[in-house]
Amino acid sequence: MKAILYEEFGGPEKMFIGECPDPVPKSNELLVSVKATALNRADLLQMQGLYPPPPGTTEILGLEMSGVIEELGSEVTDWKVGDRIFALLPGGGYAEKVTISADLAMPIPAGMSFEQAAAIAEVFLTAYLNLCKLGGLKKEQVVLIHAGASGVGTAAIQLVKQAGAKSIITVRSKEKVDFCMSLGADFVIQGEGDFAPKILEWTEQRGVDLILDCIGAPYWRDNLASIALDGKIIVIGAMGGGEIDAVPLWELIKRRISVIGSSLRSQTLEDKIQLSKGFATEWLPKFETGELKPVVDQVYDWGEVTQAHKYLAKNKNTGKVILKISR
Repeated sequence: MKAILYEEFGGPEKMFIGECPDPVPKSNELLVSVKATALNRADLLQMQGLYPPPPGTTEILGLEMSGVIEELGSEVTDWKVGDRIFALLPGGGYAEKVTISADLAMPIPAGMSFEQAAAIAEVFLTAYLNLCKLGGLKKEQVVLIHAGASGVGTAAIQLVKQAGAKSIITVRSKEKVDFCMSLGADFVIQGEGDFAPKILEWTEQRGVDLILDCIGAPYWRDNLASIALDGKIIVIGAMGGGEIDAVPLWELIKRRISVIGSSLRSQTLEDKIQLSKGFATEWLPKFETGELKPVVDQVYDWGEVTQAHKYLAKNKNTGKVILKISR
């Protein structure tokens, strides 16, 4: 099969389409003909040698995909050849074929394209894991979501709205303010810091119950000033830096604040299966009703992967950047 490969770490220009062996499904796996995959920050970091894949997994990029089942493992009974599916991956999405555990597969909602379906798994499961499972999202809570126009941000805004909670969003540009409001955000703050006073004013000094943070160090102090009693700060990335000067432990203790580090990619296969099944049961039907939607910013042919990576690195996207696997 063909796949997007690289022989050394570096920028996106190091990638090329080359030949590699076809994957062979185990007894409980599916062989999938990949139709589309999506770019993620982890792909950019892996290309720079900063985010290695978990042990025992492929070095081919791509943490999610959509496609058509080409072959069933001998023990698989719940799927058939030709079914349209999408799934989370530990890697391998930048290829013509991939094998996955049959229990990870989710059916593509009726009427949805492969490009749209490829935009669901990573961002919506990240939002679901952190908001619903780790965060304990409840109706009428207030949630602060940083980088609201990112892939995870757009998914998180929608889940918060559907859960009956309220969202406060931070973004950098005016265009992203309007975009996040169109997805259902309740209050959007434009800028790169000093957001705590605006949040405290909007919440009448109470603060927020939950923070979903992919920025890291630059937002630490304002996060702490914005969080309510018994609140949770869930850190899923550190795009702005991963080191902070001091952690005021007594402040965390007195206000009973939880700080949680979280990564979807490093979850065990069994955890990912349970997460996928829970999401498919609780949330996937809402894509067919239109209550939830994948947000696609750009679609590139996989021969344009260099341009696609450069575009994502500029942080200009509102939603997901997709690679179409043409043949």
